[in-house]
Amino acid sequence: MTPAPRPPAQAGPRPHPLRFGYGTNGLADLRLDDALALLAELGYDGVGLTLDHMHLDPLAPDFAAHTRRVARRLDALGLGVTVETGARYVLDPRRKHGPSLLDPDPADRARRVDLLIRAIQAAAALGAHAVHCFSGVPPAGTDEDTAWKRLAEALTPVLDAATDAGIPLAVEPEPGHLLATLADFHHLRHSLGDPPALGLTLDIGHCQCLEPLPPAECVRAAAPWLRHVQIEDMRRGIHEHLPFGDGEIDFPPVLEALAATGYQALTVVELPRHSHAGPHFAEQSLPFLRRAARAIPDGAEGSTP
Repeated sequence: MTPAPRPPAQAGPRPHPLRFGYGTNGLADLRLDDALALLAELGYDGVGLTLDHMHLDPLAPDFAAHTRRVARRLDALGLGVTVETGARYVLDPRRKHGPSLLDPDPADRARRVDLLIRAIQAAAALGAHAVHCFSGVPPAGTDEDTAWKRLAEALTPVLDAATDAGIPLAVEPEPGHLLATLADFHHLRHSLGDPPALGLTLDIGHCQCLEPLPPAECVRAAAPWLRHVQIEDMRRGIHEHLPFGDGEIDFPPVLEALAATGYQALTVVELPRHSHAGPHFAEQSLPFLRRAARAIPDGAEGSTP
């Protein structure tokens, strides 16, 4: 008897070019090795690794050796990595994100510069896609011109180190900081002469919070400079990082726009204030993002903006 023809195979989920990670600043209650193992088990493509005392301490005497061990672990787990430098108190136990690149004291600015250069060295050892940073908040009494001048001068040796290492420096517009918007990023870029090593960290929630364009339009506008992407939900005018579904962002158009740019690095979930339940939110976030990515219309992926 001739066997009956088999029905056509059911198509599985369409592949997409986006690669999702989770930030270790949202897993601060876990040992780093446990956090990396969790992310690999959940199916993440990589990790946004914040240099901080509880994970990879940039001020520890064994920093270089520890970095090499982490590199081997990332490789064994198949995780990509972006190095993030947003630890709140890694340099000053009393002042959040202090000292900054805008501090009046040159010695204080130099401490932040040294941290960023260490981050670049670590990124090179880890095979990272980029090093993330931000400007900082202008100190009281600092006029805007002075603040921009300090930022440009402080970043010059950092960009030199990034150029030498072949690691992009991805500056993040941060609400409340001197460099708060995409327009501010372009102001810095032009003031520095558009150095190739200077790229952009785009936080999708921040776009919803304060940019004049919708988040998907922000992605398209930022495409030539994208080196790192952070993602979470957020509401207009309120700088509060929220789990997916708790804010106002429509994510399929954002991910469609991101896929269309050809962006190849990590899109990292950024929920630092939910670290108390980090494993839960890590487990919930990836299926949400994959569902949103599957909603990208056929033909939209890999096109040009």
